Amino acid sequence: MKRKIIIGIGILILAIIFTLQLTNKNYYYKTLWYNMPGIFDKDIFESRTIQTSAQQQNWSYAFGYSGNTISKELVDSLKKYEAISLLFIQHDSILIEKYFEGAGDSTRSNSFSVSKSFIGALIGRAIKLGFIKSIDQPVADYIPEFKEGEKSKITIRHLLTMSSGLDWDEAYSSLFSQTTEAYYGTELEKQVLSLSVKKQPGKYFEYKSCDTEILAILLQRTTGMNVSEFLSKELWGQMGASEASWSLDHTNGIEKAYCCMYATAKDYARLGSLYLHKGNWKGQQLIDSSYIRQSVTATGLLDPKTEKPTNCYGFQWWIVNDYKGISAFYMRGILGQNVVVIPSMDMIVVRMGHKRGAKIGMHYTEMYALLDEALRIK
Repeated sequence: MKRKIIIGIGILILAIIFTLQLTNKNYYYKTLWYNMPGIFDKDIFESRTIQTSAQQQNWSYAFGYSGNTISKELVDSLKKYEAISLLFIQHDSILIEKYFEGAGDSTRSNSFSVSKSFIGALIGRAIKLGFIKSIDQPVADYIPEFKEGEKSKITIRHLLTMSSGLDWDEAYSSLFSQTTEAYYGTELEKQVLSLSVKKQPGKYFEYKSCDTEILAILLQRTTGMNVSEFLSKELWGQMGASEASWSLDHTNGIEKAYCCMYATAKDYARLGSLYLHKGNWKGQQLIDSSYIRQSVTATGLLDPKTEKPTNCYGFQWWIVNDYKGISAFYMRGILGQNVVVIPSMDMIVVRMGHKRGAKIGMHYTEMYALLDEALRIK
């Protein structure tokens, strides 16, 4: 009897393995082994280096930096949601800099969807350099896989504003979701380019990582460079950032551009500073100011659930309107990664960590804690 059970289990396991091989779902193994994504996943994936330049630039420190403290309320939030780094930068100088859980200023952690804002910035840079003519061009002008059917109606703007209408399941908690496959799988380009259209392009705001990944593929095809190389040459090195990396779907594959940069808190802040200064970095206009302005202006696209206009998203950037008298735009990652720009205060706030809190409207608890602290500092 026991022998039959053992044989039966063996046959079942072999059947499962055969099925996974046949359906190209081998990513299940990695998903089951590693489970939920984490901020230090770098070594479980292949990666590509984001090169630094010979002219690395250090942040300056504000007067009284060493004596600046944070409130008990923010301390409690940082502990609760397991932050590893915190920066408050005002007038291009660091006001507050704190690290936790053994992290430091050279610790590189996963950006998660903070990287989406970098892809948005690279589109702006590609336009300025002439690789892309206009954000209102059809994606099919550069990606032939979009020439047929409803996909031919999708423009670069639709991808930037998360309104492609593509059929995508944005969920990390499910073994079977498309986002899980994108994170742990090995054929990301094939996965996103084979998607069909579910809703009318350009009408609804629906947050989808596939839109960003397609933008990255478009960048590679227009510039002739992989995303890490283009970022290194045209933004990262120009801003004096230190060496970083970007996870790939497989050896010599494509960047998981919708997530998975690994950089320091100080270097993530540099893109915030570039946008705060309307695309200008120390006198050099890297991205046109008009593109920056559009990027951080709410699109007003419809919420598919309520059919009412939204006011929380631009071009790969989240937007907060009039919170206790201030407005902000920010990059956001799934585990509480935040790079916040508050123009009226000339301030950038960075928080990296392991967790995020409850969602309140379109934003999260720890985001509001950062804004409250900025108001206290003001």
